[in-house]
Amino acid sequence: MDATTTRRIKDAIAFEAARTETPAGFPRLPDIPAARYVDPQFLELEKHGLWKRSWLYAGHDSQVAEPGNWFLIRNTGTPILVVRDLQGGLRAFYNTCRHRGGPLVTAESGQSRGFVCGYHGWSYALDGQLKAVRDKRDFVDLDFACRSLLPVRCETLGGWIFINEDPDAPALLESLGPLADELGQFELDNLMLVHSRGYDVACTVKVLLDVFLEVYHLKSIHQDTADRFLDHRGTAITLWPHGHSRMVTPNRRPDWIDPGTRGMPEIPGVTEIPRINNVSYNIFPNIVMPPTATGIPMLVFWPLTANSMRIECHWFGPKVPTEDLNPLWEARIRNFERILFEDTEFAPQIQESVEGPGFKGMPLNYQERRIYHWHEEADRRIGRDRIPAEMRVEPVLDDWVDKS
Repeated sequence: MDATTTRRIKDAIAFEAARTETPAGFPRLPDIPAARYVDPQFLELEKHGLWKRSWLYAGHDSQVAEPGNWFLIRNTGTPILVVRDLQGGLRAFYNTCRHRGGPLVTAESGQSRGFVCGYHGWSYALDGQLKAVRDKRDFVDLDFACRSLLPVRCETLGGWIFINEDPDAPALLESLGPLADELGQFELDNLMLVHSRGYDVACTVKVLLDVFLEVYHLKSIHQDTADRFLDHRGTAITLWPHGHSRMVTPNRRPDWIDPGTRGMPEIPGVTEIPRINNVSYNIFPNIVMPPTATGIPMLVFWPLTANSMRIECHWFGPKVPTEDLNPLWEARIRNFERILFEDTEFAPQIQESVEGPGFKGMPLNYQERRIYHWHEEADRRIGRDRIPAEMRVEPVLDDWVDKS
């Protein structure tokens, strides 16, 4: 963050802590329709119009460090193969043979010089080209050039690999906008994947994601943890184009440092605001990331069924030999998981409630505007004209989006 951004955030924190009412001109947020959380028609629109048209985290480049390394990602609802080709480039393909749809790989990861469908033996190079078919003499005018594996867009931010099934979507960096520049201070190219773990939760993505887009819940859910050192009243929020956002929550004491991180190696470029405050980014649609100078937890939210989801937590830290990994990581991850458990504890009960007749919609407040911002972007991705009128959200936050 440059000096101008740092000063702007500090001023915003002071303003938020001192205000006694919502800022002048802030609009009343219309209720979020209840159907957006449970209606099968809306969830189907979301599946194809949002999840298939967004940049989604696939993995870390250390998972495909050498030519021929590959891994499979199933979280999008369609198995997608991410591979490093013989020239060192990253590619992604649907894990689907062009003959009769057999899988090219059945394991979760591996090493290969090419792919052979186990069903009928069609063979492909790492760049997706069809190279050989069994009993070629029996095919009439089979054009190999037209039978390459179908590609999926694959781009990177530092060592993070993203995929997008929409061939017409803006490039990853264009989509991220100012968020990409701000993340530069964390030197993503020089981070290693420290730890990954996933948890299944009996609720929809939105029920749980909403919790991480506000700190209004802090005093109720995190009384003995996060609320002890964070001052939610001073939270400064920035809304960015394309649904992304940032939330900066100050510590109750300016000199407070998480004792669990003392002595851990730091990322040199991290600037003042993330060093002394709790910063949390939402990379639309499904990443929540509260980075620090000593490491970054990335929470990724994936839909499973109409009423279940999976949350993955990936930890990134300064790159060191694995045998030199700081022993404090274990305790740090355990402490974070304790807070994560508090956030997920009531999610199944909330899901039961939103499926019942007592849930008519959500009246959000100023502190919860990141949730409304998320929904506005979801409608843009899906296409407002494709959404039944009673399920849409009215776009009211445009004047509060930072487009600079």
